[in-house]
Amino acid sequence: MDTQELAPTPIATPSRQLRILTLSTLAFTVCFAVWTLFSIIGLPIKAKLGLSDSEFALLIATPVLTGSLSRILLGIWADQYGGRLVYTLLMLATSVAVWLLASVESYPMFLLAALGVGLAGGSFAVGVAYVSRWFESARQGTALGIFGIGNVGAACTNFFAPFLVLALGWESTARVYAAALLTTAVLFWLLTEDDPVTAERKRHREKAPAAFLQLEPLKRLQVWRFALYYFFAFGGFVAFSLWLPRYYVGFYGLDLKAAGMLASAYSFTSLLRAVGGVLADKWGARRIMYLSFIGSVACTFFLSYPATDYIVHGIEGPIRFTLAMPLWLFTLMTMALGLFMTLGTAAVYKHIPVYYPGHVGAVGGLVGMIGGLGGFFLPICFGVMNDLIGVWTSCFMLMFALVATALTWMHLAIRRMEQAALAEELKKLPELPEMAEIHTEEHVRAMGKYFTP
Repeated sequence: MDTQELAPTPIATPSRQLRILTLSTLAFTVCFAVWTLFSIIGLPIKAKLGLSDSEFALLIATPVLTGSLSRILLGIWADQYGGRLVYTLLMLATSVAVWLLASVESYPMFLLAALGVGLAGGSFAVGVAYVSRWFESARQGTALGIFGIGNVGAACTNFFAPFLVLALGWESTARVYAAALLTTAVLFWLLTEDDPVTAERKRHREKAPAAFLQLEPLKRLQVWRFALYYFFAFGGFVAFSLWLPRYYVGFYGLDLKAAGMLASAYSFTSLLRAVGGVLADKWGARRIMYLSFIGSVACTFFLSYPATDYIVHGIEGPIRFTLAMPLWLFTLMTMALGLFMTLGTAAVYKHIPVYYPGHVGAVGGLVGMIGGLGGFFLPICFGVMNDLIGVWTSCFMLMFALVATALTWMHLAIRRMEQAALAEELKKLPELPEMAEIHTEEHVRAMGKYFTP
């Protein structure tokens, strides 16, 4: 068990906390919508350039790579210089990259532009560091859960972007997103203020902590364990937010507008991330992690079954039937999967400000980076598996194997921890359960007179 650090109590009124949380969540929603923009505009780009599924998967995953790798550095900067400044500069820089995207023509240049767009994904680490400093530890799970609702930006893109693409073209859609992000950056800077820790540091003219000190907690195995959980919960959520429009178009034959709307139903489950934060505060993060992983195992198991034609040799001749998941059931199952993943993301981040209050940016950045890398590698794996295996449900097969492994690893780790903590108590237990009633101290004293010399 890692030594816990005491979190500083922020000096903030409830109205200030509400204002900061609202604006931070709004900014994160816009950033997340930009981050997943290629899930929609990538489809007309795929048709224009004649890309394979593997090339398409790389294109939509490339922004996730930048957003993931940048999180740890952005988190450290947020700890050093304050989340308000870093958040604003990040949105301004990303808006420029999104605007320039509209002038790109070749596939290599699209990949390069996607790297710039991906900076929007780094906003999560900055926001976690910024928001957590405004709330006491007992409410941080709830606050960060509400902030995490910004994941719904993926649903907004899947829902609204198809209409923009059909009405304006994908180039103008990119410019609309750039303008929205620029406006958000200006409003965020004007309506927010430095967090209490940064403000106090400026008041006393203290220097920002050195970057290498912020990296110190990353040596602990516990941090990497949290990162692995987040690889599935958040990385998988992002991966499916990007991949489902393609799945609906390819497997069910829907048009772009219908595919985007149904994919948004999955992404809208991120609205319940706040519920995950509340439940983690109330019941404990461990229970919510079990609920998340077990539910995800069940959903991915059923979603993995490919559409299959059967021939049964009946009495009067062959009986043919097809076993396949209908569209309505597939949509409901993916929504359930999104819900379980969302609960898991909230539970993971409940731990960080409690154990590492002075290093939320660095630790949150690392965990977010690993999770984001899941959002980068998994869509690429989905595309490659489609090309090599030729089975649409192979993406769910991969996710079933991943979450089953994570659940097993987590359970074994918890059992080892419990056994280590109860080692002395376990030594006092009888070797056989049947001996429990005669293994008490009172029974031993009562029987002692028969064995006294």
